[in-house]
Amino acid sequence: MHRFLIDKAMKEYSFSMDIDVRDYELDSEGIVNNANYLHYLEHTRHAFCKQAGYSFAQMEADGIIPVLSRIEVDYKTPLRSGDTMTSCLWVEMQGVRFVFHQEIFNKATGKLAIKAIVSVVTIENGKLSRGEKLAKAFESYFPKKD
Repeated sequence: MHRFLIDKAMKEYSFSMDIDVRDYELDSEGIVNNANYLHYLEHTRHAFCKQAGYSFAQMEADGIIPVLSRIEVDYKTPLRSGDTMTSCLWVEMQGVRFVFHQEIFNKATGKLAIKAIVSVVTIENGKLSRGEKLAKAFESYFPKKD
């Protein structure tokens, strides 16, 4: 089981990665533009899938298309030029949806920058599926039921 603990958050995550803020991602106020956080979240999910052994290229080759169905984001503390963030997630199944619980922290301060809940469904060969192939790839990352 791959688990990471972000000390300042005291939570357990299935995956984490560091990402540097790039200057072109800033808005006129010198903070990361809110839309760029969606890119960070997506980049983190893609890296997680690759680590879990099922890259997006492999999904495409298998006729699987993951589709974002809902995203809820709470913006907490802005990131700025020169900051490095730690982007974390854990994932669970809710019916046919893969629900990614994602948080991004300022690596230097440990402050929460954003918190998001991202729901994804899968289309297989043109039809909504139960996501069995992805669920099998991700099963070791799902929370254990008591």
